[in-house]
Amino acid sequence: MPELPEVEVVRAGLERHVRSRVISSVEVLHPRAIRRHVPGAADFEGRLAGLRIEAARRRGKYLWFDLADGEAVLAHLGMSGQLLVQERDVPDEKHLRVRFRFADGGPELRFVDQRTFGGFTLADLVDVDGTRVPEAIAHIARDPMDPRFDLDEAVRALRRKRTEVKRALLDQTLVSGIGNIYADEALWRAKLHWARRTDRLTKAQAVAVLGAATQVMSEALVAGGTSFDALYVNVNGQSGYFDRSLNVYGREGQPCDRCGATIRRDPFMNRSSFTCPGCQRLR
Repeated sequence: MPELPEVEVVRAGLERHVRSRVISSVEVLHPRAIRRHVPGAADFEGRLAGLRIEAARRRGKYLWFDLADGEAVLAHLGMSGQLLVQERDVPDEKHLRVRFRFADGGPELRFVDQRTFGGFTLADLVDVDGTRVPEAIAHIARDPMDPRFDLDEAVRALRRKRTEVKRALLDQTLVSGIGNIYADEALWRAKLHWARRTDRLTKAQAVAVLGAATQVMSEALVAGGTSFDALYVNVNGQSGYFDRSLNVYGREGQPCDRCGATIRRDPFMNRSSFTCPGCQRLR
Protein backbone atom coordinates (compact mmCIF):
# COMPACT_ATOMS: atom_id res chain seq x y z
CA MET A 1 0.00 0.00 0.00
CA PRO A 2 1.29 3.52 -0.74
CA GLU A 3 2.35 5.28 2.47
CA LEU A 4 2.71 8.96 3.32
CA PRO A 5 5.72 9.79 1.09
CA GLU A 6 4.19 8.17 -1.98
CA VAL A 7 0.84 9.88 -1.42
CA GLU A 8 2.51 13.25 -0.79
CA VAL A 9 4.43 12.94 -4.07
CA VAL A 10 1.10 12.45 -5.85
CA ARG A 11 -0.56 15.31 -3.93
CA ALA A 12 2.21 17.75 -4.83
CA GLY A 13 1.88 16.82 -8.49
CA LEU A 14 -1.88 17.26 -8.40
CA GLU A 15 -1.52 20.64 -6.72
CA ARG A 16 0.60 21.81 -9.65
CA HIS A 17 -1.62 20.39 -12.36
CA VAL A 18 -5.24 20.66 -11.22
CA ARG A 19 -5.50 23.47 -8.66
CA SER A 20 -7.83 26.29 -9.76
CA ARG A 21 -9.06 24.32 -12.79
CA VAL A 22 -12.78 23.89 -13.46
CA ILE A 23 -14.05 20.36 -14.04
CA SER A 24 -16.04 20.20 -17.28
CA SER A 25 -16.99 16.52 -17.04
CA VAL A 26 -16.31 13.31 -15.16
CA GLU A 27 -16.58 9.87 -16.72
CA VAL A 28 -16.86 6.84 -14.42
CA LEU A 29 -15.69 3.80 -16.37
CA HIS A 30 -15.85 1.21 -13.58
CA PRO A 31 -18.46 1.24 -10.78
CA ARG A 32 -16.03 -0.05 -8.12
CA ALA A 33 -14.04 3.18 -8.44
CA ILE A 34 -16.91 5.12 -6.83
CA ARG A 35 -18.44 2.32 -4.72
CA ARG A 36 -18.04 4.44 -1.57
CA HIS A 37 -20.20 7.13 -3.18
CA VAL A 38 -23.57 5.56 -2.39
CA PRO A 39 -25.74 7.67 -4.78
CA GLY A 40 -23.83 6.15 -7.70
CA ALA A 41 -21.94 7.11 -10.84
CA ALA A 42 -24.51 9.46 -12.40
CA ASP A 43 -24.73 11.50 -9.20
CA PHE A 44 -20.94 11.64 -8.87
CA GLU A 45 -20.50 12.80 -12.47
CA GLY A 46 -23.33 15.34 -12.34
CA ARG A 47 -22.37 16.99 -9.06
CA LEU A 48 -18.74 17.57 -10.08
CA ALA A 49 -19.39 19.11 -13.49
CA GLY A 50 -18.73 22.86 -13.41
CA LEU A 51 -16.93 22.91 -10.05
CA ARG A 52 -13.49 24.38 -9.49
CA ILE A 53 -10.77 22.48 -7.62
CA GLU A 54 -9.46 24.84 -4.93
CA ALA A 55 -6.58 22.72 -3.63
CA ALA A 56 -5.16 19.20 -3.38
CA ARG A 57 -4.70 18.17 0.25
CA ARG A 58 -3.57 15.16 2.24
CA ARG A 59 -3.75 13.71 5.73
CA GLY A 60 -1.76 10.55 6.30
CA LYS A 61 -2.38 8.29 3.31
CA TYR A 62 -5.59 10.06 2.23
CA LEU A 63 -5.90 12.61 -0.58
CA TRP A 64 -8.71 14.98 -1.33
CA PHE A 65 -9.63 17.94 -3.52
CA ASP A 66 -11.24 20.97 -1.89
CA LEU A 67 -14.07 22.08 -4.18
CA ALA A 68 -15.51 25.54 -4.70
CA ASP A 69 -18.89 24.46 -3.29
CA GLY A 70 -17.37 23.56 0.10
CA GLU A 71 -17.35 19.80 -0.44
CA ALA A 72 -14.40 17.53 -1.16
CA VAL A 73 -13.53 14.68 -3.50
CA LEU A 74 -11.90 12.13 -1.24
CA ALA A 75 -9.51 9.71 -2.95
CA HIS A 76 -7.77 6.56 -1.79
CA LEU A 77 -5.17 4.91 -3.99
CA GLY A 78 -5.68 1.43 -2.56
CA MET A 79 -3.05 -1.10 -3.57
CA SER A 80 -2.55 -0.07 -7.18
CA GLY A 81 -4.30 3.26 -7.82
CA GLN A 82 -2.59 5.87 -9.97
CA LEU A 83 -3.66 9.47 -10.56
CA LEU A 84 -2.11 10.45 -13.90
CA VAL A 85 -2.12 13.79 -15.70
CA GLN A 86 -2.37 13.01 -19.42
CA GLU A 87 -2.87 14.97 -22.62
CA ARG A 88 -6.31 14.30 -24.04
CA ASP A 89 -4.95 12.62 -27.20
CA VAL A 90 -2.95 10.02 -25.23
CA PRO A 91 -4.62 6.58 -25.61
CA ASP A 92 -6.52 5.33 -22.59
CA GLU A 93 -4.68 3.12 -20.14
CA LYS A 94 -5.78 -0.52 -19.88
CA HIS A 95 -7.15 -0.12 -16.35
CA LEU A 96 -8.59 3.39 -16.64
CA ARG A 97 -11.45 3.72 -14.11
CA VAL A 98 -12.33 7.45 -13.91
CA ARG A 99 -11.59 10.40 -16.18
CA PHE A 100 -11.73 14.09 -15.17
CA ARG A 101 -11.80 16.66 -17.99
CA PHE A 102 -11.38 20.39 -17.51
CA ALA A 103 -12.97 23.49 -19.00
CA ASP A 104 -9.64 24.88 -20.20
CA GLY A 105 -9.24 21.98 -22.63
CA GLY A 106 -5.86 21.08 -21.16
CA PRO A 107 -4.52 17.78 -19.82
CA GLU A 108 -7.06 15.52 -18.15
CA LEU A 109 -6.76 13.63 -14.87
CA ARG A 110 -7.08 9.86 -15.05
CA PHE A 111 -7.53 7.35 -12.26
CA VAL A 112 -5.97 4.04 -13.25
CA ASP A 113 -6.37 1.09 -10.90
CA GLN A 114 -5.46 -2.45 -11.88
CA ARG A 115 -6.76 -4.11 -8.71
CA THR A 116 -9.75 -1.77 -8.18
CA PHE A 117 -9.27 -1.39 -4.42
CA GLY A 118 -8.99 2.42 -4.63
CA GLY A 119 -11.58 5.00 -5.51
CA PHE A 120 -13.43 8.26 -4.84
CA THR A 121 -16.35 9.62 -2.90
CA LEU A 122 -17.84 13.06 -2.31
CA ALA A 123 -17.59 14.16 1.31
CA ASP A 124 -18.55 17.07 3.51
CA LEU A 125 -15.70 18.99 5.13
CA VAL A 126 -15.71 19.25 8.92
CA ASP A 127 -13.52 21.15 11.36
CA VAL A 128 -11.07 19.01 13.35
CA ASP A 129 -8.76 20.98 15.67
CA GLY A 130 -8.82 23.98 13.38
CA THR A 131 -8.33 22.07 10.12
CA ARG A 132 -11.01 21.28 7.54
CA VAL A 133 -10.95 17.60 6.58
CA PRO A 134 -13.44 15.23 4.92
CA GLU A 135 -15.89 13.87 7.47
CA ALA A 136 -15.05 10.28 6.51
CA ILE A 137 -11.47 10.68 7.77
CA ALA A 138 -12.12 12.97 10.73
CA HIS A 139 -10.84 10.20 13.02
CA ILE A 140 -7.43 10.08 11.30
CA ALA A 141 -4.66 11.65 13.38
CA ARG A 142 -2.23 14.25 12.13
CA ASP A 143 0.92 12.85 10.53
CA PRO A 144 4.53 13.71 11.49
CA MET A 145 4.89 16.04 8.49
CA ASP A 146 1.88 18.13 9.47
CA PRO A 147 3.06 21.55 10.76
CA ARG A 148 0.60 21.17 13.64
CA PHE A 149 1.69 17.66 14.61
CA ASP A 150 2.14 17.53 18.39
CA LEU A 151 5.11 15.26 19.12
CA ASP A 152 4.65 15.40 22.90
CA GLU A 153 1.01 14.32 22.65
CA ALA A 154 1.91 11.57 20.17
CA VAL A 155 4.59 10.29 22.58
CA ARG A 156 2.08 10.24 25.45
CA ALA A 157 -0.49 8.45 23.31
CA LEU A 158 2.06 5.89 22.14
CA ARG A 159 3.15 5.07 25.69
CA ARG A 160 -0.46 4.81 26.88
CA LYS A 161 -1.15 2.00 24.44
CA ARG A 162 -0.77 -1.57 25.67
CA THR A 163 0.33 -3.26 22.47
CA GLU A 164 3.34 -3.97 20.27
CA VAL A 165 5.14 -0.85 19.12
CA LYS A 166 4.79 -1.64 15.42
CA ARG A 167 1.07 -2.24 15.77
CA ALA A 168 0.79 1.17 17.45
CA LEU A 169 2.78 2.88 14.68
CA LEU A 170 0.33 1.48 12.13
CA ASP A 171 -2.68 2.77 14.10
CA GLN A 172 -3.82 5.72 11.98
CA THR A 173 -5.83 7.18 14.87
CA LEU A 174 -2.61 7.52 16.87
CA VAL A 175 -0.33 8.91 14.18
CA SER A 176 -1.16 8.75 10.48
CA GLY A 177 0.83 8.04 7.36
CA ILE A 178 3.15 5.33 8.68
CA GLY A 179 2.71 1.96 6.99
CA ASN A 180 4.56 -1.34 7.01
CA ILE A 181 7.68 -0.23 5.16
CA TYR A 182 8.43 2.93 7.11
CA ALA A 183 7.48 1.37 10.44
CA ASP A 184 10.16 -1.29 9.92
CA GLU A 185 12.68 1.31 8.83
CA ALA A 186 11.91 3.61 11.78
CA LEU A 187 12.18 0.74 14.28
CA TRP A 188 15.55 -0.25 12.81
CA ARG A 189 16.85 3.30 13.15
CA ALA A 190 15.57 3.52 16.74
CA LYS A 191 17.02 0.03 17.53
CA LEU A 192 13.66 -1.25 18.75
CA HIS A 193 12.13 -4.67 18.08
CA TRP A 194 8.70 -4.55 16.45
CA ALA A 195 7.15 -6.60 19.29
CA ARG A 196 8.40 -4.31 22.09
CA ARG A 197 5.50 -3.28 24.35
CA THR A 198 4.53 0.37 24.04
CA ASP A 199 3.76 0.67 27.75
CA ARG A 200 7.36 -0.34 28.46
CA LEU A 201 8.92 2.28 26.20
CA THR A 202 10.82 5.08 27.85
CA LYS A 203 9.95 8.59 26.78
CA ALA A 204 13.31 8.80 25.00
CA GLN A 205 12.58 5.62 23.05
CA ALA A 206 9.13 6.85 22.02
CA VAL A 207 10.62 10.16 20.87
CA ALA A 208 13.34 8.27 19.00
CA VAL A 209 11.02 6.00 17.03
CA LEU A 210 8.63 8.82 16.07
CA GLY A 211 11.59 10.98 15.13
CA ALA A 212 13.01 8.13 13.05
CA ALA A 213 9.66 7.71 11.27
CA THR A 214 9.64 11.41 10.43
CA GLN A 215 13.22 11.28 9.21
CA VAL A 216 12.85 8.20 7.03
CA MET A 217 9.63 9.46 5.43
CA SER A 218 11.23 12.84 4.75
CA GLU A 219 14.15 11.11 3.01
CA ALA A 220 11.74 8.91 1.03
CA LEU A 221 9.80 11.99 -0.06
CA VAL A 222 12.97 13.55 -1.50
CA ALA A 223 13.55 10.30 -3.43
CA GLY A 224 10.02 10.33 -4.82
CA GLY A 225 8.80 7.54 -2.55
CA THR A 226 9.42 3.80 -2.55
CA SER A 227 8.50 1.86 -5.70
CA PHE A 228 8.77 -1.92 -5.81
CA ASP A 229 6.91 -2.20 -9.13
CA ALA A 230 5.43 -0.04 -11.86
CA LEU A 231 2.18 0.49 -9.93
CA TYR A 232 3.59 3.16 -7.61
CA VAL A 233 4.13 6.28 -9.71
CA ASN A 234 3.67 10.04 -9.54
CA VAL A 235 1.24 12.00 -11.73
CA ASN A 236 3.74 11.87 -14.61
CA GLY A 237 4.06 8.08 -14.39
CA GLN A 238 7.54 8.12 -12.81
CA SER A 239 8.61 5.74 -10.04
CA GLY A 240 10.39 6.71 -6.83
CA TYR A 241 13.75 5.19 -5.91
CA PHE A 242 13.90 5.14 -2.10
CA ASP A 243 13.80 1.31 -2.19
CA ARG A 244 17.54 1.54 -2.91
CA SER A 245 18.04 3.14 0.52
CA LEU A 246 16.05 0.69 2.66
CA ASN A 247 18.07 -0.69 5.56
CA VAL A 248 15.86 -3.57 6.66
CA TYR A 249 12.52 -3.85 4.85
CA GLY A 250 12.58 -6.59 2.20
CA ARG A 251 16.17 -7.57 3.03
CA GLU A 252 15.63 -10.99 4.60
CA GLY A 253 18.86 -13.01 4.65
CA GLN A 254 21.08 -10.01 3.92
CA PRO A 255 23.61 -8.54 6.38
CA CYS A 256 22.60 -5.57 8.50
CA ASP A 257 24.40 -2.42 7.36
CA ARG A 258 25.02 -1.45 10.98
CA CYS A 259 26.15 -4.63 12.75
CA GLY A 260 26.42 -7.33 10.09
CA ALA A 261 23.82 -9.70 11.58
CA THR A 262 21.47 -11.44 9.14
CA ILE A 263 18.14 -9.66 8.63
CA ARG A 264 15.15 -11.83 9.52
CA ARG A 265 11.51 -11.78 8.54
CA ASP A 266 8.64 -12.54 10.93
CA PRO A 267 4.91 -12.91 10.13
CA PHE A 268 2.95 -9.85 11.28
CA MET A 269 -0.76 -9.08 10.73
CA ASN A 270 -0.90 -11.04 7.43
CA ARG A 271 2.21 -9.16 6.37
CA SER A 272 5.85 -9.28 7.39
CA SER A 273 8.19 -7.53 9.80
CA PHE A 274 11.87 -7.24 8.99
CA THR A 275 14.33 -6.82 11.85
CA CYS A 276 17.98 -7.15 12.68
CA PRO A 277 18.46 -9.69 15.51
CA GLY A 278 21.69 -7.98 16.47
CA CYS A 279 20.51 -4.34 16.65
CA GLN A 280 16.86 -4.87 17.58
CA ARG A 281 16.80 -7.40 20.36
CA LEU A 282 13.55 -8.10 22.17
CA ARG A 283 14.38 -7.71 25.82
